[in-house]
Amino acid sequence: MATIMTISLRSPREMKDVLDHYTATQDDYGFAKTSVLVNLARTGREQLISRSQARRLLARFEQFRELTLDFTGVDLIGPAFADEIFRVFTGQNPGYRVTWVNANASVERMIKKALAGQVVGDQGKLPFE
Repeated sequence: MATIMTISLRSPREMKDVLDHYTATQDDYGFAKTSVLVNLARTGREQLISRSQARRLLARFEQFRELTLDFTGVDLIGPAFADEIFRVFTGQNPGYRVTWVNANASVERMIKKALAGQVVGDQGKLPFE
């Protein structure tokens, strides 16, 4: 299935407004914010459960200060996937802001467990042990 992007010739959007949305401050000319569809990290119908999948999703995100993850179309995520993004990545990149939108109850519960440090790590130990 192909994805098609269309832009209306009559759109009231101004280029400045679009660029301002992705910069941190008015005087900043670099892109500091990004929004990512998490569903695009999947290959086929695979579930997002592993740390390696999370690391692939996060590749090159260090260049942004604010990251919004859009979980539209994602039914569930694994504890290691959530932990890698919301505890490990943010712990290794202080000052970065990671937020999420469109998460169902199951995904949101896993995110909140990772944020609370309640996710069991790869070796069966809690991350803070």
